[in-house]
Amino acid sequence: MNSRARRLTIPLTGALLVTGVIGATSGAQASASSPGDVVSSSASETPVEATSFWSPERMRRATDASRDLDLSVKGGTASKAAGRPDGKAGSVPPIGQEGGKTAKSKSVNLPNTVGRVFFTLPGANPADPKSWKYCSGSSIQGKYHNLVATSAHCVYDVKTDKFYDNWVFIPSYWDGDQAWNGKNPYGIYAAKWFNAHDDFVVKEDYDFDYAFVNVSSGYKVSWEKGSDGKWKPTIKNVGRLGDNVGGQGFAWNQKVKNDIFSFGYPAGLHPDGDKPFSGRTMKWCYGTAAAMPAAPQYNIQEHLGFKCAFTAGASGGPWLLKYKNSTRTGYINGVNSVAWDTDKNDRYDRISSPYFNTDTYKVYKAAANRWTK
Repeated sequence: MNSRARRLTIPLTGALLVTGVIGATSGAQASASSPGDVVSSSASETPVEATSFWSPERMRRATDASRDLDLSVKGGTASKAAGRPDGKAGSVPPIGQEGGKTAKSKSVNLPNTVGRVFFTLPGANPADPKSWKYCSGSSIQGKYHNLVATSAHCVYDVKTDKFYDNWVFIPSYWDGDQAWNGKNPYGIYAAKWFNAHDDFVVKEDYDFDYAFVNVSSGYKVSWEKGSDGKWKPTIKNVGRLGDNVGGQGFAWNQKVKNDIFSFGYPAGLHPDGDKPFSGRTMKWCYGTAAAMPAAPQYNIQEHLGFKCAFTAGASGGPWLLKYKNSTRTGYINGVNSVAWDTDKNDRYDRISSPYFNTDTYKVYKAAANRWTK
């Protein structure tokens, strides 16, 4: 467990809570096979139920999850606590090379492992469009080829203290209709197990804003409108996520100043109201990571960041260390968590991630060894 001192946390709901005295929440039950600081919870729906829920219309109308949380920060000076390893550096290599090497290109070859995550708010009426949300994520190496890396706020709702419902991952999501009508070659993968750190679930500490989701075998879905005007799915099993798109590697306790590629599906507004992204296609940023300022409103003390104008919707997208354009693989060394306006001009100019340390590895290890059907 991270040993740094804990202070008062200001949850996004606005109430003050004293950290360290709250037990596990009712919405998240720890698995007996998980370490004490790893919270694991099973999904509420079956894979077919979750997959069938997401009709073309619902995906099209989903809004970014961060819009409800306002995960943005202005200004500040770099924190001296950011980027401190708490053990030996380690890594797990990527798998699959996503079907083999690709031709050399001067442009960035987008990784097939990255995609969009869709879910509904817990306890809300699933038929209400206001509950339809999305983030970004990536397939990551695991023993059973069934693992997705994303942000914790893309799996767990800090307002209700529950994991999200109807959670699915669509790798290589592209331009709306490509996810439907049989045009998505990789399938849709529904959550089976959510795995997050106790300090995020209990304390709303965004230094632990990462999660690893075990997904069931995927389905390719074709949608048709019936005579009654309702969308009806035809579902075909396509097998395991990692077998279809590969899985990025994983790295922890690395040095701070690394060159990083970040990928995701930004769609939200800048503070000045400008909306440069649609969320329908994958975007990327490249830069050198550095320590970010502390942000007490999210209990952030250890984030790293780099220059990137991503807006909401990119949350959960991977930071890839040593990314190879030829194989489209690298090592996930962070996830998009918070957008920053460091020069206070109402434009996001940096994206930040929790520093991946031994705590992160503990959550990853518990998830990477979890089997799903």
